[in-house]
Amino acid sequence: MEDDAEFPGNIPPSFDRVQGDMIKKSETQGFNPGLVVLLLVGGLLLTFLVGNYILYSLAQKTLPPRKKKPVSKKKMKRERLKQGVSAPGE
Repeated sequence: MEDDAEFPGNIPPSFDRVQGDMIKKSETQGFNPGLVVLLLVGGLLLTFLVGNYILYSLAQKTLPPRKKKPVSKKKMKRERLKQGVSAPGE
């Protein structure tokens, strides 16, 4: 309870002056450089992702579907035997 009598509000007068000076200095500095870099990198990343999505969707609409590789006769025969269907001509 003796602290209340010495410093009103539990803040020493010297600390209060230093804190007030720091607040004044921080107000005059302008933008926070870390925030500017974060916004710039975030904006570039977002632009990159949105651009890739747009290009991907455009390519899906305009490009023809890919041709499938032809299945060899040997593989077709093996698959039919696995399914239990006899190969023709045997």
